[in-house]
Amino acid sequence: METITKKDLVNYITDSLTRKEARSTEGLHLSEDQRATKVRVTKVLVKEVIQSFLDKITEELAHGNRLEFREFGVFEVKDRAPRRAQNPRTLEKVQVPAKRVVKFKVGRKMREMVENSKESGEASTTV
Repeated sequence: METITKKDLVNYITDSLTRKEARSTEGLHLSEDQRATKVRVTKVLVKEVIQSFLDKITEELAHGNRLEFREFGVFEVKDRAPRRAQNPRTLEKVQVPAKRVVKFKVGRKMREMVENSKESGEASTTV
């Protein structure tokens, strides 16, 4: 298993968009930087878009809103009641306060893709 960072995602999306545009135009002989300039897609722009997207998700969840992305999944805030817990080392009882937590429910398409990749024994695709 591999960890994919925001930087990896930015690089993948930028490369993907510049290649797609280059294939659809006559720019196949251009360098990667020239293609990015021609398409006006830069890593900085992609990073700003991704960060704006993540910031908006966080903001909406902070307001208690539910975010639904069809086929991908649903983010929602749930209230967790206060409870008593036990420290496993000392067996001491402790009070855990109420809190709000973010829950994510996987969408159909993502669930199917994850299940199928495990069943067929495919190696994870790296970004």
